[in-house]
Amino acid sequence: MSRFAGLVRATLLCAVIVAFAPITAADPYEADPDLATRDEDYAAGKRAVEKKDWAEAARLFQRAEMRHPDHADLQNILGYSYRNLKQYDLAFKHYKRAIEIDPRHRGAHEYIGETYLLTGDLAGAEQHLAALTEICLLPCEELKDLERAIAQYRGRK
Repeated sequence: MSRFAGLVRATLLCAVIVAFAPITAADPYEADPDLATRDEDYAAGKRAVEKKDWAEAARLFQRAEMRHPDHADLQNILGYSYRNLKQYDLAFKHYKRAIEIDPRHRGAHEYIGETYLLTGDLAGAEQHLAALTEICLLPCEELKDLERAIAQYRGRK
């Protein structure tokens, strides 16, 4: 192969990498911005979360869930609302559903791990820490947060 052909191939490879970089770098775990515009209950639930009105948030997210049962972010935030209501069984149910829908959902792994700590299950939290270690090729905020929560939990024991 000539040097020119090798240079052309290298240039094309670089162009492909640059073209697809934004797709691979996008954060897939941010809330679906369109869901808040498409579903008033979801949007109102997010406002209730901002106010820390957990009962209202859970009620609104339950209504949105009837229309979007397979939306991982919705399942995650519904679990978060139940966690803050100290309804841990329901929180686990929705976190697990979020992970079932999207096994790489960083937020759900972090939150379920923290909920395991609230219920005294360090081993359960460590399982989700291990999952985040595999998911986050570079350190991510969810991994750091769960590591910190586990360290604090161990410090109290």
